[in-house]
Amino acid sequence: MADSNFVYLTKERLLELEKELTELKTFGRQKIAEKIAEARSHGDLSENAEYDAAKEEQGLFELRISKLENMLSRVRVIDTSNLPQDQVHILSRVTVKNLKNSNTYEYLLVSPEEADFQAGKISITSPVGQGLMGKKLGDKVSVKAPAGMLEFEILSIKQNQH
Repeated sequence: MADSNFVYLTKERLLELEKELTELKTFGRQKIAEKIAEARSHGDLSENAEYDAAKEEQGLFELRISKLENMLSRVRVIDTSNLPQDQVHILSRVTVKNLKNSNTYEYLLVSPEEADFQAGKISITSPVGQGLMGKKLGDKVSVKAPAGMLEFEILSIKQNQH
């Protein structure tokens, strides 16, 4: 199996996804079955929009379960203990200063599957994430992003240990 097929997650995110999958397979499937049974009880299935909607919801639901199972079968838990502590890498919490407007930002670099910009988690495959990877404290970084050229200075690097 090629390395690119692996899905890198933190232990916490792996546990969250396993819990979601368990809930979907138990309570979720039960709720969908109840909706289908309810809609079926309303009579003629050929003109029953509620039944059609419930069956479509079931299909989307099973697709989510399938995607989770596929992802979880390829998971590798990230171990940062052997990575350099003075460089930016996955799971580094990096504070940067935008050199154009002097605003500071704090990012946690994560795998694409865990990225959540609103929560300050950026993917190591994003333009900013790629630009920061391997850099050290005080380094200046130029990043070509969809919004144009961004220039940052690295103010701090903290390593999250998982």
